[in-house]
Amino acid sequence: MTPAPTLHVAAAVITDARGRILLARRTAGRDLAGLWEFPGGKREAGESTEAALARELEEELGIHVEVGPPLACVPFACPDKRLRLDVRRVDAWQGIPKGREGQALAWVPRDKLHTYAMPPADRPVVAILQQPDRYLVTPLPGPGPARAADHAWSEGLQAALDAGIRRVLLRLPGLEASRRHGLASRAVGQCRDAGAQVLVGGDADLARALGVGLHLRAAQLMACAERPLPAESPLAASCHDASELQHAERIGCDFAVLGPLRATPTHPEARGIGWAAFARMRERVSLPIYAIGGMTAADITDGRQHGAQGIAAIRGLWPIASGTGTPSPRPSPRTR
Repeated sequence: MTPAPTLHVAAAVITDARGRILLARRTAGRDLAGLWEFPGGKREAGESTEAALARELEEELGIHVEVGPPLACVPFACPDKRLRLDVRRVDAWQGIPKGREGQALAWVPRDKLHTYAMPPADRPVVAILQQPDRYLVTPLPGPGPARAADHAWSEGLQAALDAGIRRVLLRLPGLEASRRHGLASRAVGQCRDAGAQVLVGGDADLARALGVGLHLRAAQLMACAERPLPAESPLAASCHDASELQHAERIGCDFAVLGPLRATPTHPEARGIGWAAFARMRERVSLPIYAIGGMTAADITDGRQHGAQGIAAIRGLWPIASGTGTPSPRPSPRTR
């Protein structure tokens, strides 16, 4: 089969002095008419992304812009073509934006972007603008007496929250039930005080008891025919291939974790999929997706250029140097 052509599209996140972001509505007669999108257009042959974006914004909105740094590059597969949406920030321009092609415009507060119906390729950009770029997976408490180990673990979590972590997966396998519940309860309080979202790994009963989200292992995900939690409770899943990602989107997961990207010290035998494979799987869904497997915060920029929401990690995000926790061995890639 002949590969579907790739259409390169440049888009802008244009932000005004009040922090609002400009959206344009697709006009009648176009694909996806009536949906809202980030302004921009197709890149012509031999044209750079910056030049294409400047040209499109002048043609469509009548403004002269200073194209800012890259925000993300989102691959997305359509039935007849493949899109590559290259998104840049624009904070400075000359002129007043107007819909020169008859398109409606709206200045939207950042926290309201998700309420606008948008094309699938634009939805990951909304998530990047609204949601955390790091997803901390907690390790087990370190060795030694339980009270001291749990106290040190809580201090480690607090250090991570103080460093800016705002999305946390409480993964505490193998602990005795009462100890696990107590440690998780304290962690939920810490996360809420910091304004961080928290999910429990693999235990729907504990998630409901604590009033937090649930993170499904891959096997649990594929056993779900529908969303196991109400819409107001966050739901995530670990995925390792495109079919799992598509099922996560089908049952209404809010985001997913995909990997392993690289071999890790705990699983040196697990061959990483790499960024190119990550991007090929990402283009089949519009979910926010975190890359996992040997990731650190330094990988976020590369990840964003392959459509990632950000990175998920234990070692890369937990303050191990302080001795506040010991990363637990990860289960095999197919059961995580």
